Amino acid sequence: MAKRDYYEILGVSEDSDAKDIKKAYRRVAMKHHPDRNPDDESAEEKFKEASEAYEVLSDEQKRAAYDRYGHEGVNAQAGAGGGGGFGDVFGDVFGDIFGGGGRGRGPARGADLRYDLQLDLEEAAKGTKTTIRVPVKVNCGECKGSGARKGTSPINCTTCHGAGQVRVSQGFFSVQQTCPQCRGRGKMIADPCGKCYGNGQVEEQKTLSVKVPAGVDTGDRIRLSGEGEGAPGGGQSGDLYVQIVVRDHAIFQRDGANLYCEVPIGFADAALGGELEVPTLDGRVKLKIPAETQTGKLFRMRGKGVAPVRGGGPGDLLCRVTVETPIKLNSKQKELIRELNESLHHDKHSPQRTSWFKGVKSFFDSFSG
Repeated sequence: MAKRDYYEILGVSEDSDAKDIKKAYRRVAMKHHPDRNPDDESAEEKFKEASEAYEVLSDEQKRAAYDRYGHEGVNAQAGAGGGGGFGDVFGDVFGDIFGGGGRGRGPARGADLRYDLQLDLEEAAKGTKTTIRVPVKVNCGECKGSGARKGTSPINCTTCHGAGQVRVSQGFFSVQQTCPQCRGRGKMIADPCGKCYGNGQVEEQKTLSVKVPAGVDTGDRIRLSGEGEGAPGGGQSGDLYVQIVVRDHAIFQRDGANLYCEVPIGFADAALGGELEVPTLDGRVKLKIPAETQTGKLFRMRGKGVAPVRGGGPGDLLCRVTVETPIKLNSKQKELIRELNESLHHDKHSPQRTSWFKGVKSFFDSFSG
């Protein structure tokens, strides 16, 4: 008897994507599953037929061979050793419902850990090397991670008989679940270790050296492979992720590769011009203030920012000038400022103030009509 077309079996078109094919297989397999049709041989045949179709159409290479040569192309691949079998296909699609296919599980991987590392801005910009102490769970040295007292071994679970899973009937389906007795390990501890009390792990403080590259910023992570928690049963240890947190700086604010700072200057320097020293991460530099400088003016010092950790040239340092008003004046100083103020009552000396007052006058005149 000639085989039916795989696309026809699943009820999809030849240009369907993998998502549509998987959805169609779910629908057909659920409809004809033997547990739902216990005495219907035709349903069982249709179920196997749908599983075979999905096995081919869900594999890019097999699907390409089928599209080009039909069933003969797939049979040639199977003869060469291809194909994972029905158990693999059914487990891939219905693993969450029926408890997985025929694949066994290896030892569980240890948990990943996170450590927040606080740095000064200078350390983040230049890079540093530091040591950290991290509390981690490691395999017990007394029982080598087995959880059993030295000289004894874990025994097979009496509930699942070492399988780690039990089968429970739910309606039409027989569902596999994690064994509640051994929690999926398949083993039980009859005589627990006196050091770890059967857990197979103990907590200890681990001291690690961390090399922080130059240019890191808050939110960057450094991964230390295998430095997380150990895995019970000899599995692979997890990773430790060092999360960078850069402390606020007393002078600078960072925005990516650029640095910003406020530079207060006196009234005379703002009016007449001058020169002052400003700090950078590389030391002091001279900043020339031109005459008639106003509050808020930005001065850019190129290359005095931070070089990003992911490459590229250093950013800039942007200095924002703030003109400081004199305070705690004596009577003579006040009199001198009054005399200066009287001499400055001309539009050309205060263009911003003159423009603002003209705008205010125009605003009120618009109401009076």
